[in-house]
Amino acid sequence: MNNAALQKLRHYCAYQERCHSEVHNKCWELGLRGEEIDQAIAELIADNFLNEERFAKAFAGGKFRTKQWGRRKITMELQQRQVSPYCIKKGLQEIDADDYRDTLERQAAKKYASLEGEHPLKQKLKTIQYLVQKGFEPELAQAALEQIVNDKP
Repeated sequence: MNNAALQKLRHYCAYQERCHSEVHNKCWELGLRGEEIDQAIAELIADNFLNEERFAKAFAGGKFRTKQWGRRKITMELQQRQVSPYCIKKGLQEIDADDYRDTLERQAAKKYASLEGEHPLKQKLKTIQYLVQKGFEPELAQAALEQIVNDKP
């Protein structure tokens, strides 16, 4: 395996956290094949440039904080990137339960208020659909919405 490719991969991994599938695709772009890819990935792991658990934690925490994604959407995205169930579980532990509930309630209240003037059932339905699409669990979304509706004067 050539040193230039390995150096590019190190830089690629140092720039931001990467998962194994992203690095695998980058290896293909750099012209590495088969055994060379396995060797490069093993070396990146040994040198601590590549760590899937660290990636899952950074990804889950980042998507929750910046995009206010729910656990389900984060899980699906990590599965799509072929991250192991163990690492997904570790990543989701980065999300504080109180912050998660507060974010869900804030998102629900904001969406519900934006639909003012709609038929009340339609307003509820659209709010639930929005929260589920953001990756929040339907039962939690329902509970948050019920609280908003019941607190309304």
